[in-house]
Amino acid sequence: MKNIRFAILTVSDRSAAGIREDLSGPALVESVKKAGWEINRTEIIPDELSQIRDVLLSWCDEKCSDIILTTGGTGFAPRDVTPEATKLVIERETPGLCEAMRSTSLSITPHAMLSRAVAGIRGNVLIVNLPGSPKAAVENFEIIRPVLSHAVELLRNDPAAETGHAPKGN
Repeated sequence: MKNIRFAILTVSDRSAAGIREDLSGPALVESVKKAGWEINRTEIIPDELSQIRDVLLSWCDEKCSDIILTTGGTGFAPRDVTPEATKLVIERETPGLCEAMRSTSLSITPHAMLSRAVAGIRGNVLIVNLPGSPKAAVENFEIIRPVLSHAVELLRNDPAAETGHAPKGN
């Protein structure tokens, strides 16, 4: 599926304040475009639960994106609240995405088990929390990338989504 629309939200106090350049957001933009998909918005905000929640709600309810990727705020630091904000927004969790990311990432670094990332659906929009480091954000995006087209087909209730469910040999 070619016409998947993405939004990328960088959650970082330092990047939002202009103290540190956002490297994760642009790295994800590059990866999404390389996959042949579209970026329709990006934003950098601080690690404020209400602000994260409000942006996610607005982006979902505007229906301008199929998938929202967040980067940052998924660790153990006291201000890492992206998962909590995401849980306030989603209507249905999609735990398999985060399970796959953590499982595969463990072969790269033991720090993967410290990820508190969540993923879920609000309306027809998939939200996925990714780590804040550019390398880890892209690695985790690449882990889930193969299933995203099918996920969007299902969210759009596209009849083509059923073709992926035919038993092998039929």
